[in-house]
Amino acid sequence: MKFSFYTLGCKVNQYETQAMEQLLLARGHSLASWAENCDGYIINTCSVTAVADKKNRAVIRRCRREHPDAFIAVCGCHSQHDPEAIRALGVDLVGGSAHREAFIDALVDLATVGVDAHIDPSRFTDKALSRRTFESLPAGGLEGRTRAMLKVQDGCVNFCTYCIIPYTRGPVRSETPEKALAQAKELVQQGYREIVVTGIEIASWGVDLPGKPPLTHLLQTLCEALPQTRIRLGSLEPRIITADFCLQLKQYKNLCPQFHLSMQSGCDTVLARMKRKYDTARYFESVTLLKTHFPGCNITTDMIVAFPGETEEEFNQSLAFMEKCGFGDMHIFPYSRRPGTPADKMPGQHGNAVKEQRSKTAIALAEQLSSAYRENMVGSTENVLFEEPEGAYFTGHTPNYIKVYVPGDHLHNRCLPVKITGLFRDGVLGTIEE
Repeated sequence: MKFSFYTLGCKVNQYETQAMEQLLLARGHSLASWAENCDGYIINTCSVTAVADKKNRAVIRRCRREHPDAFIAVCGCHSQHDPEAIRALGVDLVGGSAHREAFIDALVDLATVGVDAHIDPSRFTDKALSRRTFESLPAGGLEGRTRAMLKVQDGCVNFCTYCIIPYTRGPVRSETPEKALAQAKELVQQGYREIVVTGIEIASWGVDLPGKPPLTHLLQTLCEALPQTRIRLGSLEPRIITADFCLQLKQYKNLCPQFHLSMQSGCDTVLARMKRKYDTARYFESVTLLKTHFPGCNITTDMIVAFPGETEEEFNQSLAFMEKCGFGDMHIFPYSRRPGTPADKMPGQHGNAVKEQRSKTAIALAEQLSSAYRENMVGSTENVLFEEPEGAYFTGHTPNYIKVYVPGDHLHNRCLPVKITGLFRDGVLGTIEE
């Protein structure tokens, strides 16, 4: 049978989709693009915001409309949070954010023999807060990819006031370093040149393992065992960045000097309402440590604007803090109400006009900061891992995750030195050095 996936949300979802692809291939089925006619379609949902939920439902409805006779299965955080609502959209199988192998087995069985109208919509969902073990899934993805995800952690116990994810993913669970390394080696054997270490909150990796090893232990294991492979970090909680963290990792040249430090706000009073576990002073300490020990590193982040009660002054403090940190890239999000979270009931909810205005202002500043960071790279020579063609150019990324455009073709999965000559589109332009 032929199946296709549609993935919404984070890198963890991307990893889990790739794992489910491997499970289907191992069972003798084939995979196709979303635009092709298939026997079945699997939608892996995100539920980080109410806007994400809306996107999930739109994709599901469109899929059912365009493929009325196909088998449609839905899994992920949104269906974990509200399986009944997903089943009401006319899908044939509902899964959650765990039990992927059983979900795939049921998908194949039901797609083969026909849909049972009496399937319990929560058959493959559970009480996420009761989970205690890490679900190991097969690593790997489709041919043609140069970068692979390596999921090493799941769950979160931070319970930020705006976030539903602890309720859809459960508490912290970690993959063992031995199994993580075995998967990483398998990915390298498959031809991947870069591995992204990811999880729901990877800074907490190891807290549930014997001896509570720190994340640096896992990263040292991977970097030492795979010296020719780029190791890139997923999103980090700022408090994990200490002098010892930097000293231990700066020796590994294959650790990519890009650090995504979750911020959410550059204002202390807003951070307190969000129940983040740091203030701007601690965050800036992390930025300073990284820039000191990893000169030229790219520090990226996320920021929520128009959080409940955010005043104009508080917003301006966030803008000033953005400039102070000098981020190389930012994802700016207007606050989206999320039923079931404390922030949904906070006073001072902003309307769309304020959200749009503050988003535009923050995005404009973020673009200025990005241009300034990329401008500093002009004249340097960077190793670029090439990924795919875009018109007359072939594109790839530097270790600090700047997109590079080079005239040419047939460069897929090659890592070559490139002289950066100027800013171009959303990245930089370069020429390959002989």
